[in-house]
Amino acid sequence: MTVEAVIWDFGGVFTTSPFEAFARYEAEKGLPKDLIRKVNSTNPDSNAWALFERNEIDAKGFDELFLAESTALGHPVPGREVLPLISGAVRPRMVAALKACKQHFKVGCITNNMVSHHSPGADAPQQAAGAMGQILPLFDHVIESSKAGVRKPDPAIYLMMCAALGVKPEACVYLDDLGINCKPAAALGMRAIKVVDVDQTLAELSAATGLIFEDGVAA
Repeated sequence: MTVEAVIWDFGGVFTTSPFEAFARYEAEKGLPKDLIRKVNSTNPDSNAWALFERNEIDAKGFDELFLAESTALGHPVPGREVLPLISGAVRPRMVAALKACKQHFKVGCITNNMVSHHSPGADAPQQAAGAMGQILPLFDHVIESSKAGVRKPDPAIYLMMCAALGVKPEACVYLDDLGINCKPAAALGMRAIKVVDVDQTLAELSAATGLIFEDGVAA
Protein backbone atom coordinates (compact mmCIF):
# COMPACT_ATOMS: atom_id res chain seq x y z
CA MET A 1 0.00 0.00 0.00
CA THR A 2 1.16 3.54 -0.75
CA VAL A 3 2.52 5.45 2.24
CA GLU A 4 0.05 8.07 3.42
CA ALA A 5 1.40 8.94 6.87
CA VAL A 6 4.64 8.97 8.82
CA ILE A 7 4.21 8.62 12.57
CA TRP A 8 7.00 9.53 14.95
CA ASP A 9 8.05 9.00 18.53
CA PHE A 10 9.61 12.10 20.12
CA GLY A 11 12.35 11.49 22.68
CA GLY A 12 15.25 9.52 21.24
CA VAL A 13 14.09 10.40 17.73
CA PHE A 14 14.08 14.19 17.51
CA THR A 15 16.33 14.43 20.56
CA THR A 16 19.27 12.39 21.71
CA SER A 17 18.36 9.33 23.73
CA PRO A 18 17.79 9.74 27.47
CA PHE A 19 19.67 6.46 27.85
CA GLU A 20 22.88 8.44 27.34
CA ALA A 21 21.99 10.70 30.27
CA PHE A 22 20.99 7.68 32.36
CA ALA A 23 24.41 6.11 31.72
CA ARG A 24 26.25 9.29 32.74
CA TYR A 25 24.19 9.55 35.94
CA GLU A 26 24.88 5.91 36.83
CA ALA A 27 28.61 6.36 36.24
CA GLU A 28 28.72 9.54 38.33
CA LYS A 29 26.83 7.88 41.20
CA GLY A 30 28.73 4.59 41.05
CA LEU A 31 25.55 2.68 40.20
CA PRO A 32 25.31 -0.52 38.14
CA LYS A 33 25.12 0.05 34.39
CA ASP A 34 21.55 0.22 33.06
CA LEU A 35 20.04 0.31 36.56
CA ILE A 36 17.51 3.00 35.60
CA ARG A 37 16.45 1.04 32.53
CA LYS A 38 16.07 -2.05 34.72
CA VAL A 39 13.81 -0.16 37.12
CA ASN A 40 11.74 1.08 34.18
CA SER A 41 11.39 -2.39 32.66
CA THR A 42 10.37 -4.12 35.89
CA ASN A 43 6.57 -4.35 36.09
CA PRO A 44 6.39 -2.16 32.94
CA ASP A 45 2.63 -1.67 33.00
CA SER A 46 2.31 -0.72 36.66
CA ASN A 47 5.63 0.79 37.75
CA ALA A 48 6.33 4.45 38.56
CA TRP A 49 7.29 5.23 34.97
CA ALA A 50 4.10 3.74 33.51
CA LEU A 51 1.83 5.37 36.08
CA PHE A 52 3.43 8.78 35.56
CA GLU A 53 3.20 8.54 31.77
CA ARG A 54 -0.51 7.77 32.08
CA ASN A 55 -0.87 10.69 34.50
CA GLU A 56 -2.03 8.38 37.29
CA ILE A 57 0.49 9.78 39.79
CA ASP A 58 2.07 13.23 40.19
CA ALA A 59 5.75 14.18 40.38
CA LYS A 60 5.85 13.60 44.14
CA GLY A 61 4.32 10.18 43.71
CA PHE A 62 6.83 9.35 40.99
CA ASP A 63 9.72 10.48 43.18
CA GLU A 64 8.60 8.23 46.04
CA LEU A 65 7.61 5.18 43.98
CA PHE A 66 10.74 5.23 41.82
CA LEU A 67 12.82 5.41 45.01
CA ALA A 68 10.98 2.40 46.40
CA GLU A 69 11.40 0.44 43.18
CA SER A 70 15.11 1.19 42.84
CA THR A 71 15.65 0.43 46.52
CA ALA A 72 14.03 -2.97 45.96
CA LEU A 73 16.73 -3.59 43.35
CA GLY A 74 19.41 -2.68 45.88
CA HIS A 75 20.30 0.86 44.80
CA PRO A 76 18.10 3.75 46.05
CA VAL A 77 17.57 6.44 43.40
CA PRO A 78 15.07 9.27 44.00
CA GLY A 79 12.71 9.76 41.08
CA ARG A 80 13.25 13.52 41.23
CA GLU A 81 16.87 12.96 40.12
CA VAL A 82 15.78 10.92 37.11
CA LEU A 83 13.31 13.39 35.60
CA PRO A 84 15.89 16.01 34.51
CA LEU A 85 17.71 13.28 32.58
CA ILE A 86 14.84 12.76 30.14
CA SER A 87 15.30 15.79 27.88
CA GLY A 88 18.00 15.44 25.25
CA ALA A 89 19.61 17.65 22.62
CA VAL A 90 17.68 18.31 19.40
CA ARG A 91 18.73 16.47 16.24
CA PRO A 92 18.35 19.11 13.49
CA ARG A 93 18.49 16.60 10.63
CA MET A 94 15.55 14.70 12.06
CA VAL A 95 13.52 17.90 12.37
CA ALA A 96 14.39 18.73 8.76
CA ALA A 97 13.26 15.23 7.73
CA LEU A 98 9.94 15.76 9.51
CA LYS A 99 9.40 19.01 7.62
CA ALA A 100 10.23 17.26 4.35
CA CYS A 101 7.83 14.39 5.07
CA LYS A 102 5.11 16.87 5.96
CA GLN A 103 5.20 18.16 2.38
CA HIS A 104 4.24 14.71 1.07
CA PHE A 105 2.45 12.82 3.85
CA LYS A 106 0.33 13.26 6.95
CA VAL A 107 2.54 13.36 10.03
CA GLY A 108 1.70 12.38 13.59
CA CYS A 109 3.53 12.04 16.90
CA ILE A 110 2.89 9.47 19.64
CA THR A 111 4.87 10.27 22.77
CA ASN A 112 4.96 8.63 26.17
CA ASN A 113 5.44 11.61 28.46
CA MET A 114 4.80 13.10 31.87
CA VAL A 115 2.32 15.94 32.14
CA SER A 116 4.20 17.79 34.84
CA HIS A 117 7.61 17.53 33.19
CA HIS A 118 7.43 16.73 29.51
CA SER A 119 4.18 18.13 28.20
CA PRO A 120 3.74 21.41 26.30
CA GLY A 121 0.64 21.99 28.41
CA ALA A 122 2.68 22.43 31.58
CA ASP A 123 5.18 25.18 32.39
CA ALA A 124 4.13 26.77 29.13
CA PRO A 125 6.73 29.57 28.84
CA GLN A 126 9.63 27.18 29.42
CA GLN A 127 8.19 24.45 27.21
CA ALA A 128 7.39 26.88 24.40
CA ALA A 129 11.07 27.72 24.15
CA GLY A 130 12.12 24.07 24.34
CA ALA A 131 12.31 21.29 21.82
CA MET A 132 8.74 20.11 22.21
CA GLY A 133 7.32 23.61 21.93
CA GLN A 134 9.18 24.11 18.65
CA ILE A 135 8.60 20.71 17.07
CA LEU A 136 5.15 19.49 18.16
CA PRO A 137 3.26 22.23 16.24
CA LEU A 138 4.67 20.76 13.01
CA PHE A 139 2.54 17.62 13.36
CA ASP A 140 -0.95 17.15 12.01
CA HIS A 141 -1.86 15.34 15.23
CA VAL A 142 -0.11 14.58 18.53
CA ILE A 143 -1.04 11.96 21.12
CA GLU A 144 0.55 12.35 24.54
CA SER A 145 0.24 9.39 26.89
CA SER A 146 -0.19 11.68 29.88
CA LYS A 147 -3.31 13.17 28.28
CA ALA A 148 -4.68 10.11 26.50
CA GLY A 149 -4.39 7.83 29.53
CA VAL A 150 -2.81 5.11 27.39
CA ARG A 151 0.84 4.58 26.52
CA LYS A 152 2.99 2.68 24.09
CA PRO A 153 3.29 -0.26 23.53
CA ASP A 154 -0.49 -0.58 23.95
CA PRO A 155 -1.79 -1.12 20.37
CA ALA A 156 -4.75 1.13 21.16
CA ILE A 157 -2.60 4.27 21.01
CA TYR A 158 -1.40 3.48 17.47
CA LEU A 159 -4.98 2.89 16.33
CA MET A 160 -5.99 6.19 17.93
CA MET A 161 -3.42 7.94 15.75
CA CYS A 162 -4.58 6.13 12.60
CA ALA A 163 -8.15 7.20 13.32
CA ALA A 164 -7.08 10.80 13.92
CA LEU A 165 -5.13 10.93 10.65
CA GLY A 166 -7.76 9.00 8.69
CA VAL A 167 -5.37 6.30 7.50
CA LYS A 168 -5.03 2.53 7.79
CA PRO A 169 -2.03 1.10 9.67
CA GLU A 170 -0.78 -0.50 6.45
CA ALA A 171 -0.35 2.97 4.95
CA CYS A 172 1.88 4.20 7.78
CA VAL A 173 5.57 4.34 8.54
CA TYR A 174 6.39 4.39 12.26
CA LEU A 175 9.65 5.53 13.89
CA ASP A 176 10.68 4.87 17.51
CA ASP A 177 13.95 4.38 19.35
CA LEU A 178 12.55 1.44 21.37
CA GLY A 179 12.05 -1.95 19.80
CA ILE A 180 9.27 -2.75 22.27
CA ASN A 181 7.30 0.18 20.80
CA CYS A 182 8.05 -0.77 17.20
CA LYS A 183 6.73 -4.33 17.58
CA PRO A 184 3.02 -3.48 18.02
CA ALA A 185 3.23 -0.98 15.17
CA ALA A 186 4.64 -3.67 12.90
CA ALA A 187 2.05 -6.17 14.12
CA LEU A 188 -0.68 -3.75 13.05
CA GLY A 189 0.83 -3.56 9.57
CA MET A 190 2.93 -0.42 9.80
CA ARG A 191 6.43 -0.21 8.37
CA ALA A 192 8.36 0.15 11.64
CA ILE A 193 11.80 1.77 11.82
CA LYS A 194 13.85 1.44 15.00
CA VAL A 195 15.88 4.62 15.40
CA VAL A 196 19.48 3.74 16.22
CA ASP A 197 21.23 6.77 14.76
CA VAL A 198 20.38 9.57 12.35
CA ASP A 199 22.14 8.19 9.25
CA GLN A 200 20.55 4.74 9.62
CA THR A 201 17.13 6.25 10.28
CA LEU A 202 17.15 8.55 7.28
CA ALA A 203 18.35 5.72 5.03
CA GLU A 204 15.47 3.48 6.16
CA LEU A 205 12.98 6.34 5.98
CA SER A 206 14.14 7.05 2.44
CA ALA A 207 13.63 3.39 1.49
CA ALA A 208 10.15 3.37 3.04
CA THR A 209 8.89 6.65 1.57
CA GLY A 210 10.81 7.04 -1.67
CA LEU A 211 12.16 10.42 -0.54
CA ILE A 212 15.88 11.08 -0.73
CA PHE A 213 17.25 12.99 2.25
CA GLU A 214 20.26 15.24 1.84
CA ASP A 215 21.22 16.43 5.32
CA GLY A 216 17.64 15.75 6.35
CA VAL A 217 16.06 17.59 3.40
CA ALA A 218 14.12 15.59 0.85
CA ALA A 219 15.42 15.96 -2.68
